[in-house]
Parts: sequence; structure tokens; C-alpha cells
Amino acid sequence: MTKLQDLLKETTVTETFHAGDIEITGISYHSQKTAPGELFVCITGYSTDGHKYLGDAVKRGAVAAIVERIQPDIAVPQYVVPNSRIAMAELASGFYGHPADRMTMIGITATNGKTSTTYMTNAILEQHGFKTGMMGTVVVKIDDERIPSELTTPESLDLQSYLKQMADRGVTHVSMEVSSAAQESHRVETVDYDIVCFNNLSREHIDSHGTFENYFAAKSQLIRRAGEDAFAVLNLDDEHAASLATQTRATVVTFGMKSREGTLHCKDLDLSTGRAKFTVEIMKPFQAGGIQHEPGEFRVELRIPGLHSVYNSMAAIAIGLLCGVSVATIQETLRTFGGVERRFEFIHEDAFTIIDDHFANPGNIDVTLETLRYMDYENFHLVYAIRGARGPIINRENAESIVKWMNLLEKRELIATRSRSHVNRHNVVSDEEVDVFLEVMNAAGIEVKLYAELPEAIGASLAQAKRGDLILLAGCQGMDPGAAIALALLEQQGSNAGE
Repeated sequence: MTKLQDLLKETTVTETFHAGDIEITGISYHSQKTAPGELFVCITGYSTDGHKYLGDAVKRGAVAAIVERIQPDIAVPQYVVPNSRIAMAELASGFYGHPADRMTMIGITATNGKTSTTYMTNAILEQHGFKTGMMGTVVVKIDDERIPSELTTPESLDLQSYLKQMADRGVTHVSMEVSSAAQESHRVETVDYDIVCFNNLSREHIDSHGTFENYFAAKSQLIRRAGEDAFAVLNLDDEHAASLATQTRATVVTFGMKSREGTLHCKDLDLSTGRAKFTVEIMKPFQAGGIQHEPGEFRVELRIPGLHSVYNSMAAIAIGLLCGVSVATIQETLRTFGGVERRFEFIHEDAFTIIDDHFANPGNIDVTLETLRYMDYENFHLVYAIRGARGPIINRENAESIVKWMNLLEKRELIATRSRSHVNRHNVVSDEEVDVFLEVMNAAGIEVKLYAELPEAIGASLAQAKRGDLILLAGCQGMDPGAAIALALLEQQGSNAGE
């Protein structure tokens, strides 16, 4: 039990209604999940307003409420705050004993590669011997326990609960994906990060933020709000990430492949097999955790493929060095790290190669298809799942990026699909989205073989593939089952061949 009056000191209360000296058993923000004795927080969301559900929460046992406006017909203590989302983050942190302060907190943001970078970072820290926690799009990891994720970054109340569990189990280092939505909705308001990382930015989430400028503003809060005792890891090859070097109080550590002005430089890159080998050169001395890193260089080999993996690994290398991990441990981890599903994933390597990739946006498309310029193969076959429910702007931009690389790769045809039977109702591809994709392709003189169904599209690419060729299964929700379908079709072909 916690005294509510003591907990309220964590936030700003501007007005009270029926205030009383009571104790609470917990905090909730979902009326259907409210338990007796809890404090209910009325969250003002994008699509609904938690104030509508205060009555339901009280019926389920809520004994007090945090509100932005008083509802006098509901007879429980109500405490008015300027912003209920900020208040929930502050109260949750206080209720769980400020668990983030007991661990090294690492926040990683990017349009592309947050998940891979977070997993890679966690692997490096684990290999060193740290007890780790991780939060992201795929999973919440609490030491050796794994919980499927519902959001890239959990709501602040859930986040603080997870952090409390981590701290209580002796976790010392937590790697977190930090989305723009999480920053804009104050989910990480009270997390004081020790290391923050900004890898890249492209136009993936402009619809939810209104403009690209708003998206960048939300995304960059992680760096701009970092304290003077923190480190900020920035990619100099991305102009938006690089621009933040002068907009943070944190100590800046930079990396890049094109730029030699940073702290770490990637050189002598070999991507001929798709899996990178390169040299990391420490260009400038830096100190972290009592360890002095002097100029020098070391070789890195990645098990996971793709040019984007080089950038993700450079970010993870910088974070690892800042946490006191040895170069030898970093090298061994990256040599064996298996990657994250659907991130330039090699799913078949035999007579021909099949790669499965989460082909989300122009930035993602650029780094994925640029990798092919470094690789050795005979012919290239692209199977693209058009993005559903993203509107014509995103689909036009994706199509234009594909055209740019089809020209550079000297490829004049591709296979596209609507994946009708393999997307849910939230990702159905509209006629307008198909039309804008075909319009861009037709204008560029690229022939499109359009299939309604995903298995038909993949089957067509397998029928074309010859020895030494490369098939890229590309797309987001519409291509999620693509790897399983391709492998099943290959197995069926093998069975038929043996009959």
C-alpha cells in the first residue's frame, strides 16, 4: 500500500476535488483492468478520452483519480494535473521506486534499425557478462525472461513496472527502443538515460506526426533532453542525426563511413558476400567509465548481412565501448550475432539466394538496395508487397526510391503483390495505393507483374530464378509470411522433383 498524498509529490496538482488521506494498491489507466484500491489516471489519447471511463473504473474499485478536468458527479477524490500523460509517467516512476536510477539506461532511436541495434547492443553487453534487460518492438526481456511486446515503447506505467522487475532481479544495463510516439506521448518522460543513440531519419511516420519537421522534433527529443552526464551516439552520415551534435548537453560520440570527422570511422568495407567485413578506426580519444580509448583500429566481421547492418553495428560498437566492453568481446559478439527476423535475412542459400527484408520506407529501401551494389550475384529478382493503409504519399515515395535503385541496378522489371489473403483489415492495399505505385513504375518504364496473392508472386520469382541469382522478398506487413511461403514452395518443388 502507498499513501496517495506522498505519491502526489511526484507530480504537479493544480486543483483537488474531495481530497482525502487514502492509500492506494496500484495505478491503472485502462478501466477494464482496474482493480480495487487503485488510482485511475484519465489519459487523453489520440482516439479516445480516459475521462469517459472514470465511472467504469470507480465501479471496478478505483478509489481516486488523476484528471485534467473534474467530474463532480463521480464521488471519488480527483486531482487535476496539466497533462495526465506526464503525471502518469511521474507517478509510475515514484510508485515503483524510480527503478531506472538503479541501472544503466540506453535509449536507441532511428527510423530504421532500432530493433536490430537494440538486439545487437544487448548481445554485446550480455557477452561481456552484464545482466541485461531489453525493450523493443519484438520483445521485453527481463534477464532470462521474455515477454511479447505490444508497443515499440511501452506506456509509462507498464514501462516502470518492467523496469522495477529488472532492477529487482539485478539487471544492470537496459537497452531500449525509443519511438517518436513514445517521446511525443511522454512514455519515457522520467527515464534519465545514460546513453542515447540516434542512427537515422526518413519519412516513415509523417502521417502520425503531421509533418516531417514534427516527426524530427519528436524523434530528436531523446538527444536534446539528454543530461550533461550522458553520452549521445550519433551517425554523422545521416544529416539529421549529425545536426544534433551541437544540440545536446551530453558528451557526443560519433560514427560514420563517409565522414572521417567522427569519433569512430568505418573503412575497408567488403560486402561482396552480403555479410560485411570492415575496419573500425578510433579517430579521436574518448573516455567512459574510467576507460580511456586511444586512437587505433580493429577488424569486424558481421554474421548478419546488409549495408544497414554496418551502421547498426557501428552504433552498437560505440555503445559497447562506452559501457566498458572490450574490443575482443565486441568482435566475437558481432561475428556470431544472428540478427533479427526480416532484417535483410538470408532464408535460403543454395543454387540461388533468397533474402527477406522489412522494406518499410525510402531510407530502408536505400540501404537495402545499396547493399546489392556491393554483392556478387548473377541476376536480381524483386518481389515487392505494396504497403497497405499507408496512403498514396508513402507509396509514391517508396515507388520512387525503388525506381532509383532499379535504374542503378539496371533492372527493368519487378513482381508486386497486394497480398490480399495475407494482410489483416488494418493493412489492406487500396486501389489508390496500387495505382500510384503503378503510375511511378510506368513513368520510369519498369514492367510490373502484379499479383493479387502473395504465394503467386513468390512462386513466379522462384520459377524465374537460375543458379547464382538473388531473390529479394521485400515489404512490410504484406510480406511478413513471405519467407515461410517461399520455403514451403521450395520444399514442394523438391518433393515434386523426386516423384
